[in-house]
Amino acid sequence: MSSLWVVVPAHQEAGRIGATLDALAAQRDRDFTLVVVDNASTDATSAIAYDFARWAPFPVHVLDEPEKGVGCAVDTGFRYAIRNGATLLARTDADCLPHPGWTAAARDALRQGAGLVCGRIEARRDEHGPLGRAAFRGLVRGAAFFGRVRPAHWSRHGYLAPYRMHAGNNMAMTAALYESVGGMPRRPSPTDRVFLNRVRRRTTAIVHARAMVVENSTRRLRAYGLVGTARWYLDQGPGRHTEDPR
Repeated sequence: MSSLWVVVPAHQEAGRIGATLDALAAQRDRDFTLVVVDNASTDATSAIAYDFARWAPFPVHVLDEPEKGVGCAVDTGFRYAIRNGATLLARTDADCLPHPGWTAAARDALRQGAGLVCGRIEARRDEHGPLGRAAFRGLVRGAAFFGRVRPAHWSRHGYLAPYRMHAGNNMAMTAALYESVGGMPRRPSPTDRVFLNRVRRRTTAIVHARAMVVENSTRRLRAYGLVGTARWYLDQGPGRHTEDPR
C-alpha cells in the first residue's frame, strides 16, 4: 500500500467532483490511495465517488462525515488515512483540478524534508478566460502580500517560520506533523489560515512548490464579491451571505 494518501472533502459536489476524480486519475504518479469524504451531501456526490472507485487506477475509500464543515471532513479523512498506514498526506477539493504532476511534486517536496508543502493555485480554465485568470493571479498575490505584512502573522507571536500563502485545496504534509499540531480545526471554512499558523508554531519546514499546481474554482469570489471574500478569510463572516458556496 502506498505511503501517500490524498484526501478530497466534498459537500454537494455532484456537478463537479467527476472532473476532479478524472484529474486525479490522470496523475503521472498514481502510487497513492484516495479518500473521498462526503460531508453531509444530499445529492449524488458519494454515488459518483463509488462509481469512480470501480475503475480507478488506485485504491479509493469513500467515507461519510455527517458533521458539516470542511475542517471536519478533512480531519476525518486525514486521520482515517493515518490509521491505515499513511505517512504522507495531500489534499485538494472536489471543485478543483490538480495538474498531472501534482502528486509527484507533493511527494518530491516531502521526501526532500518539507513538513508542509503549499502549492500554486490558478483559476479554473473552464470558468475564466485569460483576463479572468490574470485577475485571479493578481488577487492571490495581493492576499499573499497582505498575509506577510499583517501584524498578527509576525514572528513575535510565536511563529517559527514566515507566513506563506496557503490554500487548503492544494497542500501536502507529513502525517507526523499533522498529528503533532492537533490536526485541522473541526469547523466550517475558513480553516486554512488557522491551520497554517498551527504549523508555523511547530516547524520551519514549510515550503512552496511551484510545480504542485491546482486549478481552483472561484465560486466563492463570484458569490461574495471581493469584499465579502476578504471578510470570509479574515473570519469576519460573509456579511449578508449565508452558507459557503463551496
